[in-house]
Amino acid sequence: MNRQIAAGGMILGSAILLSGCQVTEERQRETAYTSAISQTETEIDENLIVVGVSQVGAESDWRIAQTNSIKESLTAENGFYMIFDNAQQKQENQIKAIRNFILQEVDYIVLDPIVMSGWDNVLQNAKEAEIPVILVDRDVEVDDDSLYVTSVVTDMVAEGRNAGYWLEDYLEKQGREDEDIQIVMLLGTEGASAQIGRTKGFTEIAGQHENWKILEQLDGDFTQAKGRESMETLLKKYDDIDVVISENDNMTFGAIDAIQDAGRSCGPGGDMIMISFDAVRAALEAMQAGEINADFECNPLQGPKLAETIKRLENGEEVEKVQYIEETYFDTTMDLETLIRGRAY
Repeated sequence: MNRQIAAGGMILGSAILLSGCQVTEERQRETAYTSAISQTETEIDENLIVVGVSQVGAESDWRIAQTNSIKESLTAENGFYMIFDNAQQKQENQIKAIRNFILQEVDYIVLDPIVMSGWDNVLQNAKEAEIPVILVDRDVEVDDDSLYVTSVVTDMVAEGRNAGYWLEDYLEKQGREDEDIQIVMLLGTEGASAQIGRTKGFTEIAGQHENWKILEQLDGDFTQAKGRESMETLLKKYDDIDVVISENDNMTFGAIDAIQDAGRSCGPGGDMIMISFDAVRAALEAMQAGEINADFECNPLQGPKLAETIKRLENGEEVEKVQYIEETYFDTTMDLETLIRGRAY
C-alpha cells in the first residue's frame, strides 16, 4: 500500500477539498494547497490502507448520518487513512475528486455517485491505475461492470415496491381498496439510483391497481426546500390528493409544512396518506406526531460493511458484486417511542 500522498495531485481548489458538513482530523492535517506548483508530500503510517471517498454532499439528514458512519469506520484506529471529498451535489466535482485520488495513488476509491450515468471514462482511468473502486449507497450504469469491484448499496427498487405493498394493505384495512386513489409523487434527484429505484418499485405496484391514479410526479431534489416548493405546486393544482409518496424524509418535512400551511393535514386521520423513505429519527418523531403514515428505511450505517469489504479485498478474498444493506420499515402501529429511543440516526 502507499506510503506517501502527493499534495500536487490534490489540486481541486481548497473550496472543494475543504467543504462539507464535517472535516476529519486526518483531513485537517492535510495541507490547504493554494498553488499548483506545490508538490510536497504528506507522510502517512505505512500500515494504513489509504482510501479516497467521494461523497455526494450533505443534502439531507440521512446523508449526514451515512457520512458519519463512513468516517467513524475508516479511521486510523481501524487501519485506514481516509481522504474525504464533498462533491456538493455536482458530478463534475466527483469526477475531479476521483482523478485526484488516482494521482495520489490511493489504495481504494469509494464512490457514492450522484447520478447513475457518465462514469465510464473516469472509472476506466481508475482501473488502468489498478485502483479498486467500491460503490456505496447508489449504483452506476457502465458498459463494463469490471470498472468497479463491488457495491455496498440499498435495494431501492425493493423499497419502492414495499411502499406499494404497504399501501395496498393499508387501504384494504380501511375498506378503501376499491376506491379511486389519487396519488402524487415527490421524486429525488433526477438520475440518482435512489430516485430511479424507488420510482420504479412503487409505480410497478401502482400499475397493478386500475383505481390508483398517479396525478403527477415532481422533482424534489432530496431537499426540504424543494420538497416544500413542489408540494405547494401540487396542492394548488389538485384539490383531491389521497396519497403523497415522498422519496426521502427531508422532502417529506417540506411537504408537511406546505400541506399544513394550506390548511390541510396528512398522516393517520388526515386528508392525505403520507409515505416517506429513509426513516431518520426526525421522521419517526413526525410519525409519532401523526404526520407520517409509513416510512421505508434506507439504512445509512454503511461504514462498517464498507470497512469490512475493503479488509476482505486486502486479504485477497472474493466479495459479492452487489452487497445489500439490511433494511426495514416503520408505521404507526409500532412502538415508536421505543424505536426512537434506540435509533442511531
